[in-house]
Amino acid sequence: MAHYFTDNRNLEENRKEHSFRFSGHLYTFVTDNGVFSKTEVDRGTEILLKACVKEKLDGRVLDLGCGYGVVSVVLKTVYPWLEMTAVDINPRAVELTELNCAGSHVKCTAFVSDGFAAVDKTFSHIITNPPIRAGKKVIYGMFEDAYAHLEKHGTLLAVIRRKQGAESALRKLEEIFGNCEVISRDKGYWVLKSTRLTD
Repeated sequence: MAHYFTDNRNLEENRKEHSFRFSGHLYTFVTDNGVFSKTEVDRGTEILLKACVKEKLDGRVLDLGCGYGVVSVVLKTVYPWLEMTAVDINPRAVELTELNCAGSHVKCTAFVSDGFAAVDKTFSHIITNPPIRAGKKVIYGMFEDAYAHLEKHGTLLAVIRRKQGAESALRKLEEIFGNCEVISRDKGYWVLKSTRLTD
């Protein structure tokens, strides 16, 4: 089976559109076979976005595991001053992110990267709805790499369902960053925030 967190360009194309209303704005997203939550914006991402718009986001922001670009499009719309970068291991997802950013008239740099493999700069904020099915080894590796790619006082924001390992993820983030707080609990999802405190 071809997972959404792999290079699955060989899947047959079947592009479709769906709408998403957030904070008084109606967005239209193009999706396709082989991307996460292709028929609607998933609840975890929506909860993550609600938490993000309560944060004071600025500077360079990385949408890690961008899928078809929901986080990038919405945050760049809400915070037009952000320098938005989006990465995903799935080339089809990156192509859709570029398409959806163009469709919403927002500027974002999107490219294919296996985690941080092709990422060569640091960020003020890294935001992710991690691919839980990829397993803890992959996700915790992403957390460790996120620390290395954050500026001092930069933050990592991640959404995880409690029953899919939010508590153990919180402990891992505390181990990596020395801190982690739950900034939102909603419908079984936790939004975790860790801050890099050192250079």
